[in-house]
Amino acid sequence: MERFPNPIYVASPLLPSLDDIQGELTEIWGTKWLTNMGVKHRQLEACLKNELKVQNVSIFNNGAIALLTALKALDLPIGSEVITTPFTFAATPHCISWNNLKPVFCDIEPDTLTIDAHRIKNLITPNTSAILPVHVYGFPCNVDEIQKIAEEYSLKVVFDGAHVFSTEIDGRGIGTFGDITMFSFHATKLYNTAEGGCLTYGDDGLVDKIYNLRNFGIRNEEKVADIGINGKMNEIQAAIGLLNLKLFREEQTKRMAVRARYYENLDRVAGIRIPRLRTDVTDSCQYLPIVIENSFPVTRNALYNILKKYNVFARKYFYPLCSDYEPYKALPSSSRENLPVANDLKNKVLCLPFYGSLELQEVDIICKIIAENV
Repeated sequence: MERFPNPIYVASPLLPSLDDIQGELTEIWGTKWLTNMGVKHRQLEACLKNELKVQNVSIFNNGAIALLTALKALDLPIGSEVITTPFTFAATPHCISWNNLKPVFCDIEPDTLTIDAHRIKNLITPNTSAILPVHVYGFPCNVDEIQKIAEEYSLKVVFDGAHVFSTEIDGRGIGTFGDITMFSFHATKLYNTAEGGCLTYGDDGLVDKIYNLRNFGIRNEEKVADIGINGKMNEIQAAIGLLNLKLFREEQTKRMAVRARYYENLDRVAGIRIPRLRTDVTDSCQYLPIVIENSFPVTRNALYNILKKYNVFARKYFYPLCSDYEPYKALPSSSRENLPVANDLKNKVLCLPFYGSLELQEVDIICKIIAENV
């Protein structure tokens, strides 16, 4: 089999047409208002509120700053513990630590790869203040069980929703669960603003708090009400976001066809498992993970390297675990005994190339490369 002439990456950004971008830039250049919550910024917040079916939206220059702000806005006691998953991007535990809080890692479910809600209670101590679950690859966490635990122990819940833009559970926007949900609008995401993110929340009392934290605490020319940082999204990012809001549904539809082709090919391959969504959940179409079981003839790492030889760049999301990182590996909750499922799956999960412009014939070839190793 011949090598692909051009690299096929795990993701490809959704991009508006240059003509449409030019139109937006012309408007922005006309106003000379480039940042500090201009017209495009306000328009995007209003549009996202409707799209995500949430009560409040605050947009940010990136998802990490948004998550950092979410934790700060809840006034969690300094030094308290936040239960989270090790099977996530580095930003999740880093935002906990940057808030002078302590991450406590909980194991994951083998099917959804999200935090195992039934293991959370065993990790709660008098010093626990919050739970930070992550909706991984587009698979929602067990939101109902997590909410029950939070109410029983008076804990705050901040969801990392970087992978679940537009997801709904039984018709309810996923950004309505917990106290706050963070969405990422990074270029690799289904919906992007090049860089960016937002927070969604139901408590109207957080609106001013988050506004202050996002804008240096500045309320007007003469009043600084809080200690804030610079989390504002600029007008060019917001313009890209407004244009991509018109495009992402079509991109989702194309990705569904790509996903169906992967399913058709790989469901017949022994030793390959493809995690599936629950029927009551809408599909964000963010990533396409497969699990390389022990019965498959080669390991995940070997298959990853085989694909690279054909110019196919899959990703080992998430390897290593956050609990393996230098800043966290000495934590008691990072022990392998505490995280058996996560430590097993970190060596088995591979995210395959997945985006709307991926040709179905290219999907067939990628699957053939995988199947030839059986």
